[in-house]
Amino acid sequence: MRREAAWRVFAGEYNDTTVEVKGEGEMTPSYVVTPLGAKINRLFVIGVLTDVEQVSESGEFVRAHVSDPTGVFTLYSGQYQQEATTALSNIEVPAFVAIVGKARTYIPEEGTLYVSIRPEKVMEVDSNARDQWILETCSNTKDRIEAMAEAMKMNQSNAYDLRKLGCSKELSEGIVTALKNYGAVDVNKYVTLIQESLQYLIPGKDTLPDLNVEKKKEATIDEAGHEEPVKEVKKTKEKEEPADDNSEETEQTVLETIKKIEGDDGAPWDAITEKCEKAGLDKDVIEEALTSLMDKGLIYEPILGTIKTT
Repeated sequence: MRREAAWRVFAGEYNDTTVEVKGEGEMTPSYVVTPLGAKINRLFVIGVLTDVEQVSESGEFVRAHVSDPTGVFTLYSGQYQQEATTALSNIEVPAFVAIVGKARTYIPEEGTLYVSIRPEKVMEVDSNARDQWILETCSNTKDRIEAMAEAMKMNQSNAYDLRKLGCSKELSEGIVTALKNYGAVDVNKYVTLIQESLQYLIPGKDTLPDLNVEKKKEATIDEAGHEEPVKEVKKTKEKEEPADDNSEETEQTVLETIKKIEGDDGAPWDAITEKCEKAGLDKDVIEEALTSLMDKGLIYEPILGTIKTT
């Protein structure tokens, strides 16, 4: 049986997944399909391992979280993945890790689906490997956006025509499934996701990278799979630059505050907020800065309500 390829997807796209394609028979693989048409059985991610929690008394079953610039992957590993479970338990967080694993789903009630990863292999890596993964994942995501845009131009999208445009069999099938199940697909959301991920690698850059992915259009489709009229998206560079500068300055203030008050166990969230408010920062701005610093892997939450620097 052919081994499934491991997809590179950001947490922001993977966690938007609500479609599962069940395999028929024991030897037929199951898949999840993202809004951009990634038909995933296995995936490869690199990010910051922020926490590992034992969820069974014996310690044979653990839950972990891995953060990338767009969100957080949830991992569940047990006795049948002993090597991965042991590796997760032995790595001192926070740490950069590479994960190869299977897509898994949890459906608590009809109409609700959550995705996670069952790790097959876990390996500690460095920041250079993480940065390279971000670049490769940006490129792969851009390819899916372009393929989805082409599919939305078709009167009726089909895998055969997408294959003729150069899409892989898996992506062609995934895009057709995505269009049938997600209704309106806002590809502009994922263009922004790429832009922010690239900007994360080059902090201080005034403007976002030009991806040449029809970013002047908000391309969506209706429930029948037809492209809706597009509208222009105007940039407001003059207004964005001060906000970016203030954001970086705010994050630096919050980060320095945490460093000053954290002990061996970390700094209480309320104490961080109180100190930063005394420094003249608004509470909502402080929370936004904390979230951004977590996404960047500069801080993490070892236990609920406590923050530590990496």
